[in-house]
Amino acid sequence: MTGGPDLAYSTIPSPGPRSAKRRLAFVSLAALMAVLGIAAAAYYFALRPVTLKVAVGPVNSDDLKVVQTLVQAFNNQRNSQIKLRPMPTDGAVASAQALADGKADIAIIRGDLDVPKNAQAVATLRKNVAVLWVPPAPKVKGKKAPPKITKIAQLAGHRIGVIGRTPANVNLLKVILKQYGVDTSKIEIIQFPANEAAEAIRHQKADAYIAAGPVNSKITTDAILASSRDGGTPTILAIDLAEAIAQNHPAYEASDIPAGSFGAVPEEEVKTISFAHHIVARRGLSESTVAAFTRQLFAARQALKNEFPLTAKIETPDTDKDATIPAHPGAAAFVDGEEKTFLDRYSDFIWWGLMALSAMGSAGAWFASYLKKDERSNNSSLRDRLLDMIALARKSDSSEELDQLQAEADGILRETLQCFEHGAIEEGALIAFNIALEQFHNAIADRRTLLISLPQHLQRTAQLRATGTL
Repeated sequence: MTGGPDLAYSTIPSPGPRSAKRRLAFVSLAALMAVLGIAAAAYYFALRPVTLKVAVGPVNSDDLKVVQTLVQAFNNQRNSQIKLRPMPTDGAVASAQALADGKADIAIIRGDLDVPKNAQAVATLRKNVAVLWVPPAPKVKGKKAPPKITKIAQLAGHRIGVIGRTPANVNLLKVILKQYGVDTSKIEIIQFPANEAAEAIRHQKADAYIAAGPVNSKITTDAILASSRDGGTPTILAIDLAEAIAQNHPAYEASDIPAGSFGAVPEEEVKTISFAHHIVARRGLSESTVAAFTRQLFAARQALKNEFPLTAKIETPDTDKDATIPAHPGAAAFVDGEEKTFLDRYSDFIWWGLMALSAMGSAGAWFASYLKKDERSNNSSLRDRLLDMIALARKSDSSEELDQLQAEADGILRETLQCFEHGAIEEGALIAFNIALEQFHNAIADRRTLLISLPQHLQRTAQLRATGTL
């Protein structure tokens, strides 16, 4: 930028893409990729399969078989959001305790037992009926047959066999006997496992028997058939006070045993009480998770009801507010057709996330601008100095002074370009600086031309004046 009067001073070229802009573009692109990555990760974690632990028992029970069948069905479903992992227990009581302790997410429980406080209904697995029957009296030569038991009130003083080791069936028997005024201290209760029921009945270990299970339960059917002897058929005792029992104990309902439910028994419809086995979920379980589980459960039931008839008994839960076991909000949303979509569940988070990112971007831009405040102020001072240097150049009396001004202008140019590279100033400020620099160059060129055109003695006089020796 220095030289003779014929040197054409170059100006700053029109600002094109700068490294600062490229860096800003890269940072913006990185931020965008980060946001997209976070959104993709959130979407993945929101829709990834969730594994639920299901407490069910006892081992080899129909309930466990149903759950194992559902495990396979869930695994075979396309885009399955829920996977199941069975947790075998000793029975419904242990399953309920596992849910209460937070060791299980889902549990199969009996509705007539104590329901955990954190349990909420997802579905009704099946309805069970209480079947109380008396085998035909054995025929013994020379002995008069004992009076035939035809009513529950006549059970006092007799032995009653309870099929199944669970204490729940004993409690069920006591509820029935209490309603009829039978003193339980005057009867003998004999309890034996379901797989030993037929053998115990054949050996006449009790005078009457009680079983609880579905109407078409194989265990109950086999036990009743084993009660038949000498051509006689068992008598199923009607529970005529079923409505009263249901009123006193909300877990039970008045029900009927259709004629011929267990082979040829009963000959006509018989009144009884029933209770449900429920599929319940832990209260703290996500609403969306339970809704997805309920949706897959009933889809599997529809697909498996012919192949595995036990799944056909699964029913939707009672969603009324006064239900014995309150329905889980996720299950209720599915039943009522109010299940939320992904956007319904997360739209608020997405909106607030975008607002937060926007606020963070604005705050970041302000903070970056604040950090460059001193640099912008310094550059403004340098531009003012350049304008002052134009006036000095027009009054200069020596080439040495013009060279000093030119050197100072070079330094100002260097700092201004650095400010632009750092993003402290924008194109508008750089264009204004370019105009000032061009005027400075013109002033320098004009003054050099003038000094060179002066006679020799006037040039020496000007140099002496410039150095202060004149």
